[in-house]
Amino acid sequence: MRLFVALKIPPIMQDEISGLVRPLRASMPGRFIPRENRHVTLAFLGDAPASTLSDIEDALEAAAMDAGEIALRPDRLGKFGRSSDATFWLGLAEDPNLTNLAKRLREELRKRNIPFDDKPFLAHITLARRVRIPKESLPPLPFPGPALATRVAVFKSTLSREGASYEEIYGIDLEPVL
Repeated sequence: MRLFVALKIPPIMQDEISGLVRPLRASMPGRFIPRENRHVTLAFLGDAPASTLSDIEDALEAAAMDAGEIALRPDRLGKFGRSSDATFWLGLAEDPNLTNLAKRLREELRKRNIPFDDKPFLAHITLARRVRIPKESLPPLPFPGPALATRVAVFKSTLSREGASYEEIYGIDLEPVL
């Protein structure tokens, strides 16, 4: 199974991201991520045997214990790769709770010898892949406001010609810290 662990984006923020994506779609060609596939990746596990799923769930539970809701505050746009073939993303402002959750999750995965992509954590939401970013300025964009993420989950990714589809296979609701 191709797996990753991610924060789910609240519906109100999804609506606002869709408003941001509309003018981007008109100004740059590429494969824009469907609303239902947008998330904040905490750890990409890649191909993992089904036998490791209970250990992955345990790692997520340990990492999310007392994590509280996570503030998602969009603050910039960015890209990975060349402007002629980029992954275009919406960056999130540094938040100690988000950074700590990603760090704790990765520590818990290591304790259980579960391999994952160990690139440094960068809080972002992928908006599009294979885009050609124009040299001229982007149009005025309605930037999303902040929102609270209240669910973290393990997702199974299935690749097809139409693109990836994601299925939540285990999730935890993040409770407010009093």
